[in-house]
Amino acid sequence: MRAQLDSLTTEAFRPELAEIDRLSTLEIATLMNGEDAGVPGAVARQLPVIAAAIDAVAARMGRGGRLVYAGAGTAGRLGVLDASECPPTFNTDPAQVVGLIAGGPPAMVTSVEGAEDSADLARADLDALALTADDAVVGVSASGRTPYAIGAVEHARRIGALTIGLACNPGSALAAAADHGIEIVVGPELITGSTRLKAGTAQKLVLNMLSTITMIRLGKTYGNLMVDVRASNEKLRARSRRIVALATGATDEEIERALAGSGGEVKDAILSILAGVDAPTAARLLAENRGHLREALAAARG
Repeated sequence: MRAQLDSLTTEAFRPELAEIDRLSTLEIATLMNGEDAGVPGAVARQLPVIAAAIDAVAARMGRGGRLVYAGAGTAGRLGVLDASECPPTFNTDPAQVVGLIAGGPPAMVTSVEGAEDSADLARADLDALALTADDAVVGVSASGRTPYAIGAVEHARRIGALTIGLACNPGSALAAAADHGIEIVVGPELITGSTRLKAGTAQKLVLNMLSTITMIRLGKTYGNLMVDVRASNEKLRARSRRIVALATGATDEEIERALAGSGGEVKDAILSILAGVDAPTAARLLAENRGHLREALAAARG
């Protein structure tokens, strides 16, 4: 195990930082900020690979498949975080984007010993979801060698599901096991082996892209507006009204009337206003156009 860790870029020791604890707080903060500044560039070098993976995910989800993240520790928590943000942002069913973490929910807040070392546990977690060939599974691991993440990808691939391996080391076993291998090489961490730092930031940026751009491809936005937002509290209800206003330029009275008629559905309200149709017609047009507002609007206008 020690030999394996010694070979990983993310675990490398940086002797020039051996006395970091003797620096001032501002000096350490400046160092960290400089380290973080290099992460977007590392992501940029993988953009063609990321884009290809997103297109493949969108194709699967477009025919009813799910997006499943699987990881351990920080990587698993980031996947769970990204999945949990999709329902309020894009009005997805909670079962449509799923985050699996080795050790289950308790692992979100504490270490579950040995969970990350079990490929069998990953297989069991995926089997509990009744995984199908229409689904997409993203294994996430900074090292690229975590058995739970690799086991998830290998099992998903045997079933015929789309697989993506997201790692932060070159030549990783995880990337090699997947249909789409994404390796964001950010280099050694400020604190040796603390991959919640640059590696975690890199993984978060890529997961943001995977879910957000997939949802754009699925028609969950109109331009850069969150037209599928779920208005579950007053802040989101206010955001819904603002989104309709930005999309249509309508008066407050028109917006309130359209939202009331659509049961609070932002997309339907926008279509009703822009196309001059009633709420049932707006709902029908959206259903006929797979929820894509721009396509439904074109259909309404003939």
